[in-house]
Amino acid sequence: MSEMDHSDKQENGQEYEDVCFICRRPESKAGKMFHLPNHICVCDDCMHKTMDAVSQYDYQGMLNNPEVLNMLNTQFDQKNKQKDEDEKENETQGFPKINFINLADLTGDGIPRKQKIRKKSGQEKEKASFDIRSIPAPHKIKARLDQYVIGQEYAKKVISVAVYNHYKRVFTGTMDEIEIEKSNILMIGPTGSGKTYLVKTLARLLDVPLAIADATSLTEAGYIGDDIESVVSKLLAAADNDVERAEQGIIFIDEIDKIAKKQNTTSRDVSGESVQQGMLKLLEGAEVEVPVGANSKNAMVPLATVNTRNILFICGGAFPDLEEIIRQRLRKQTSIGFTAELRDKWDKEKDILSRVTVEDIRNFGMIPEFIGRLPVICTLQGLNQDMLVRILKEPKNAILKQYQKLLELDEVKLDFTDGALEAIAKKAMQKDTGARALRSIIEEFMLDIMYEIPKDENIGRVTITREYIEGTGGPIIDIRSNSYSLGDMEKMNAIEETSYNS
Repeated sequence: MSEMDHSDKQENGQEYEDVCFICRRPESKAGKMFHLPNHICVCDDCMHKTMDAVSQYDYQGMLNNPEVLNMLNTQFDQKNKQKDEDEKENETQGFPKINFINLADLTGDGIPRKQKIRKKSGQEKEKASFDIRSIPAPHKIKARLDQYVIGQEYAKKVISVAVYNHYKRVFTGTMDEIEIEKSNILMIGPTGSGKTYLVKTLARLLDVPLAIADATSLTEAGYIGDDIESVVSKLLAAADNDVERAEQGIIFIDEIDKIAKKQNTTSRDVSGESVQQGMLKLLEGAEVEVPVGANSKNAMVPLATVNTRNILFICGGAFPDLEEIIRQRLRKQTSIGFTAELRDKWDKEKDILSRVTVEDIRNFGMIPEFIGRLPVICTLQGLNQDMLVRILKEPKNAILKQYQKLLELDEVKLDFTDGALEAIAKKAMQKDTGARALRSIIEEFMLDIMYEIPKDENIGRVTITREYIEGTGGPIIDIRSNSYSLGDMEKMNAIEETSYNS
C-alpha cells in the first residue's frame, strides 16, 4: 500500500475499508484487495476475471503481430526511462510492458470519500460508546426546547421522554432478561405548527446523528423514485458512514400522510400502501442493505449492512381532512335528550386533533400494521394569534431578532411596537399556514426599509408601527444623535458656496 493510500485512510483519525473499483464490494466482503495507481483497489475475483479476459482476447491480431508488440514495448521503455526506479517497478509489476489504458482518466481522485465505508474496529467501539448519564434528563431536554419552540407543551414532553427512554434502551440492552421495546413516534399537526422545526432543534441540542427524509419521494422497489432504504442511507451519511454510530441515531420521516392508501383507484399504488408495507421491517427492526453515498442501489455504489433495531423513527404529517374524520366519529355518539350531546358540538372545536384515535388514522388510509409500529401518537395544536406574537419575538432565533441583527450591521436599530406585532399575527392567521406565514408577511413590509436605509447614513433607528403594517401610515425614522446639528449644516453650506463662487 502506498503512503498516499495510508494517509487517506488515517485522515481525521478514521479508518475506512477499501472498496473494489469494479464490483463495489467492501474489503470485509470481497477479501484482500490489489492496490493500483490513482487510489484504485480491485478485489481478487475481479482481478482474476480481468486477467482471464485479457489473456483470451486477441487485440486485433496483436498477439500474432510481433512488430506491433515491439513498437509498444519500445514506447513503454522510453517512457519508463524518465521515471525513478521505484515507480518503474511498481508500474511494471501488474502489466509488464503493456500500457493500454490510462487509469487516471477513469477515476480522477479515485473513489469518492462519501462512498467509503468506515472499517469496524474494537478500539473504535470502545471510544464511541458513552455513558447514559451523558444524555440529559427529559426535563432538561424540554427546557432547552422551550428556548426555541413556543407552545406545544405536550409534544415537547412526549418527545423528551421518548428520546430519553430510547437511549436508556440502547445503552442497557436488556434489564433482568426483559427486553425493552422501541417506542416510535407519530406526530400529527396542522401545517406550520412546528413538527419539522421541533425535530431539527432536538437534533441540534443532542449530539446524535439525525436524518430528515421526505416520504413524498419514496416509491416501491423497482419504480422511479427513492427506495425505502434510502432513509437509512441518509442516516448513515449523517453519521459519517459509521455503521455503529448510525445504528443509534434518529430518523425523522416528514409528510408521512402522503403515503396513505389511495381511495377509489384502479392503478397500482406504488407510492402509497406499498411504501407503508415496505417500511414495516425498518420500523420494527431488521438488517437492511443500504447504499453508501447514494439514494438507490446500483452496481457502482457499495452497500453497507445496518440494523434498524436501535434506530428511533419519528414520523410527522399534517393529515389534512383528518379533523372531519374525527368529527364524523364523534357525531355518531350523539343522542336525543336533555343531557345529550348535540351534533354541532364538535363543529367549532379548535383542538379536535387531540381526540384522534387509531381508528381515525386507519380511516385516513394508514394500514393497521404501520400504525401498530408507531405506538406513541403525539398531536400538535394549531397556532393562535397570541402564540404567533410570541413566536415573533421570544425564541432565541426569532424572526425579529434576525432582522434586528441584519440592520445592526448597518448600525441601525430596529424596533417593533406591540400593535405592529398584533397586526402581523392577525394577517398570518388569515393566511392559515401557521408560522410559515410570518416570514412572508415581514419580508413584504421590510423590503422597502432594507432597500432605503443603506442610502442614508444619518438614520439611527427605525420603528415599525401598526399603521405601517395596516397600510395607513409609515414607519418612524429617527436620525442619529451624533449627526450634524442645524448650525453645523449652515456653516458647511456657506463654506461650499464660498468655494464654489471663488
